[in-house]
Amino acid sequence: MDKIQRGFSLIEVMIAVVIVAILAGIAVPSYQTYLVKSSREAAKTELLNLASVQEKIYLNSNAYTANLTTGYDGNSTGGLGLTHNQTTDDKYTIQLVSDGQSFTLTATPVAGGAQEGDGDISISSNGERLWNGAAW
Repeated sequence: MDKIQRGFSLIEVMIAVVIVAILAGIAVPSYQTYLVKSSREAAKTELLNLASVQEKIYLNSNAYTANLTTGYDGNSTGGLGLTHNQTTDDKYTIQLVSDGQSFTLTATPVAGGAQEGDGDISISSNGERLWNGAAW
């Protein structure tokens, strides 16, 4: 009488595990790279939005603000309205350097975070946009 084989052999299970491990080994680093890139793009968008507020302030008061945290009141005083000096996702620290007639906004990756080593992102009043020293 022939026995009916049910289930998987150990070799078949081992092959399936190896295939899953190879796919995970490829997918996980790609996903991490994607997350770093998407956080960088979000930081760029935030810098562009802050630069836009700077231009509104300049139009109303003929000077750029040097203040990141106070709110802009729509007239000639105030700042950029951040609640703290980091991006919304807390992956970059934002710095503002302004002498009233020019400004530079810089986003630096937070030490110890996923973005560490990704490089600084900056935008200035003359339109220069840099990431790691190269134009973006």
